[in-house]
Amino acid sequence: MNDSVIRKACVEDAERLVEIYSYYVENTAISFEYETPSVEEFRGRISNTLKKYPYIVLEDNGLIRGYAYAGPFKGRAAYDHSCEMTIYLDRDAKGNGYGRALYEALEKALKEMGMINLYACIGDPEVEDEYLTKNSESFHRHMGYTKVGEFHKCGYKFGKWYNMIWMEKMIGEHK
Repeated sequence: MNDSVIRKACVEDAERLVEIYSYYVENTAISFEYETPSVEEFRGRISNTLKKYPYIVLEDNGLIRGYAYAGPFKGRAAYDHSCEMTIYLDRDAKGNGYGRALYEALEKALKEMGMINLYACIGDPEVEDEYLTKNSESFHRHMGYTKVGEFHKCGYKFGKWYNMIWMEKMIGEHK
């Protein structure tokens, strides 16, 4: 982490971000997408997110090792102080503190924007398997999130049904 830097993502990062994300799409039920988006589609996702929300990457020794961004919780004005969080790390980069560093930087930016409620939508296995563990839930719990909801058998991937949970963290006061 000594030579790492967190910076705003740009559309030129799309190719590397797709490399990171493709592993999760193709080999896990962490993402409920079935097909990896194209680099062009990812450029659009980055550009669209940056219109209103932070999208950041963590580089270590010049290589992007992970990324995180926020997006709308729901598309209604009353939810404007709430957002959904997303994070992906290079599969070989876990255990280096990158996830914590990214989320802390993202939370700081969101707090400065006036966000109060942060939400994470997480695939959750009834029984851990080769496609999905409880690691994401554990990471979020470690970052101060609490489980607030569960949907049963709502995601179908690799011939198996997976639950989805919502976790929440408050980073400000409700005035």
